[in-house]
Amino acid sequence: MQADLNIILPEIILSVYAIVALLAVAYTGKDRMASMLVWITAALFVAVALWIASTGNGTRVAFDGMFQDDGFARFAKVTILISAAAVLVLGQEYMARRHILKFEYPLLITLSVVGMMVMVSAGDLMALYMGLELQSLALYVVASMRRDSVKSTEAGLKYFVLGALSSGLLLYGASLVYGYAGTTLFSGIITSVQDHAPVGMLLGLVFVLSGLAFKVSAVPFHMWTPDVYEGAPTPITAFFATAPKMAAMALFARVMHDAFGNIVNDWQQIVALLAVLSMFLGAVAAIGQTDIKRLMAYSSIAHMGFALMGLASGTVFGVQAMLIYMAIYVTMNIGTFAFILSMERDGQPVTDIKSLNMYSRAHPGRALAMLILLFSLAGVPPMLGFFGKFYVLRAAYEGGLAWLAVAGVIASVIGAFYYLRIVFYMYFGEEGDALEAGRSPVIWGFLMASAALMLLGIINMFGVEGMAQAAAATLVN
Repeated sequence: MQADLNIILPEIILSVYAIVALLAVAYTGKDRMASMLVWITAALFVAVALWIASTGNGTRVAFDGMFQDDGFARFAKVTILISAAAVLVLGQEYMARRHILKFEYPLLITLSVVGMMVMVSAGDLMALYMGLELQSLALYVVASMRRDSVKSTEAGLKYFVLGALSSGLLLYGASLVYGYAGTTLFSGIITSVQDHAPVGMLLGLVFVLSGLAFKVSAVPFHMWTPDVYEGAPTPITAFFATAPKMAAMALFARVMHDAFGNIVNDWQQIVALLAVLSMFLGAVAAIGQTDIKRLMAYSSIAHMGFALMGLASGTVFGVQAMLIYMAIYVTMNIGTFAFILSMERDGQPVTDIKSLNMYSRAHPGRALAMLILLFSLAGVPPMLGFFGKFYVLRAAYEGGLAWLAVAGVIASVIGAFYYLRIVFYMYFGEEGDALEAGRSPVIWGFLMASAALMLLGIINMFGVEGMAQAAAATLVN
């Protein structure tokens, strides 16, 4: 038992911190201590991420296979923790100025991060569900954090209702898989399906895939994404677009390879279909958007399609490509949402894309940084986003899915339009009421750092390629 507890020590530390901090703050300063709590929580996330990155070695299994600590889980956890810390710090001043920074906010984020860490280490269908629900329940609450806003309340309610539906699909699929495999352990499921699975098992797999597709907002389970992105406060939208996406994609890969790795041909076409539908719907639907947060919602749907393309290949390189793509995607999104947080007029947030008309004239530095991020999101060389797309396209081609790679190129070209439209407004739009420069040096710092990474990362990706390769090799064997 002691050995098992040592393996899950990072999760225990974060859980105990959340409970102790909640009790301490609730009986002392409450919301007056919220800003301090945000910085403490972010520092703890970074410390735990460094601890996991520096001490992790090999593969360790806890609780008879229910929890796995391997290279793949550690890569995902470090990405989740660092992105969560960045988003907490990024949105702190924004939420404080608008009086929506509650002391519960960083603690709910902590609990959702614990859920994500359990998700990516799950070795059992029950552990998977526990992690997924812990993450989801916390996110339902933070989505509706702005209680005086109808849109925020609607976002939380929609997310909750549709999330409950997806959980039901996942549970039903898990029960079918358990019925045919006789176990909920991934290691037991994979040995029970050699080369060919019975129809009932495949039906269970389809339901499990449907539940997971909701979490990554893949088509046709994407309907919650635009409304939640638009309705939630912008810092919380930034969180939705980063850490939970990494966790859900890692869980997707974990289930597909650890539990159903022997029947790749049975799930490959399903994942490929989810990928192509997501890429095209995200690319086409974003064209008509006028709100930049809704546009980023459809952008995330398209990007999840590209990430799923790597996973659809069913190979070690496919998983490596997916991890690289997600790491780049999270970095781009942090910078992009830093820019969105800085969009203000008369102290009020602005999300209308046309408000960026001739933005470059008043704020040339910010406009240039956003241009780099938009080019990277569109996959324009030599930005780092281009190499992320190149990896997943290559993975699909080498995995025998040349048609999917061609579809990915076409979707990428279509998607480039709405990113370049924002660039057009910033540099060549009509004169209008200028936006104010954001007052926060933290937001400015994240925007510039993210843009710099998109340029400097092309040298050696800061070692992410090698780490992703090692992580993928521990999952697919």
